[in-house]
Amino acid sequence: MSRFATSVETPRAWVLAPAQFFVLAAANLFGLWAILGTGAAVRLTDSGLGCRHWPGCEKGHPLPAKGYHSYVEFGNRMVGGVVIAITLLTWLGAWRTPALPRWAVRLALALFIGALAQAPLGYLAVRSDLRWPVVMSHLLLSMLLVAGAVVLVLEARGSSEGHVPPLVPRELRRLAAVFVGACFLLVVSGTFATAAGPHSGGGKHIDRFASLKPTVYVHAVVVAIFLGAFVFSLGYLAARRERSPRLFMLAVGVLALLFVQMGVGELQWRTHLPWGVVLVHVILAGTLWAATVALATLFWRPLRSFAPA
Repeated sequence: MSRFATSVETPRAWVLAPAQFFVLAAANLFGLWAILGTGAAVRLTDSGLGCRHWPGCEKGHPLPAKGYHSYVEFGNRMVGGVVIAITLLTWLGAWRTPALPRWAVRLALALFIGALAQAPLGYLAVRSDLRWPVVMSHLLLSMLLVAGAVVLVLEARGSSEGHVPPLVPRELRRLAAVFVGACFLLVVSGTFATAAGPHSGGGKHIDRFASLKPTVYVHAVVVAIFLGAFVFSLGYLAARRERSPRLFMLAVGVLALLFVQMGVGELQWRTHLPWGVVLVHVILAGTLWAATVALATLFWRPLRSFAPA
C-alpha cells in the first residue's frame, strides 16, 4: 500500500502553484532583460570579435586569454548559456503548473526556443564579421523575447490572483496595439541608428548601415509617433482614473521612463556617443519596451489588483 501511495503521489511533487511559477517566470524575465545589457556592452566596447570561434573563444583555446575584449564577449556567451537554462526551467515549470492556460505553456516553450536560437545567431555574427543585419536580428530577437516574458509574468500573476474584465473600452485597447507597435518601431529605428554609428561592435573596419544623421532623424520621428499615441491613451486614463488608479499610475511611470530615455538620448548625441551613455540608453530602451508591453497587456487582461477597490 505504501509503494502504491508513493507512486501516485510522486507526480504531485512536480506540480507548481501559480505563486511558485511566478517566481520562476520573473527570473526568466530578468535574465532575458539582463542579456540585453551584456550584449550591448559587447557591441559598444568593440568586443564583438573578441572571440573569433564558437562556442570556444579561439581555435584550440576554449577560454578567453587575449585581453578584455575576449573576456567581454565570452562573458556575454556565459550569460546567454545561463539564460537558456532559465528559459528551459521556465518551460518545464509552466508545463507543471495546471493553473496556467495552454497558450502560456506554449509561450514559455517559444521563449526557450528563441533563447536557444540566439546561439546560432551569435555564431553567424562572428562568422560574418559582424554584418549589421545579423547583429540587428540578434538584438531584435532579444527584444521580442523580453516582450513574451513580460506577458508570461503577468499571466502567472493572474493565475495566482485572478483577472477581471477589461477596464478600458475596446477603442483604447486597440490603441494599445498601436503604441506597442510604435514602441517596437522605436526599438528597430534605434537599432538602425546604432548600426550606422561608431559602435559597430568590432572596430572601424566593420560594415555599417548608411550614414548616422539621417538615421537618427528618422529615429526621432518614430519617437514623436510613439509619444503621440501614448499621450492620447494617458489622457483617457487620466480622465477616468477612478476606474483604475493603478493602471493610470503605471501609464504615468511609462511616460516618465520615456522622458528619461529621451533625455539620455539627447545627452549621448551632444556628447558624441560615449559608449557608457549609449549603454544606459540601450538598457532604458529595453526597460521602456518591457513596461509598454506590460501596460498594453493589462489593457486587455487586467489583474484583479488593478480593479477599483
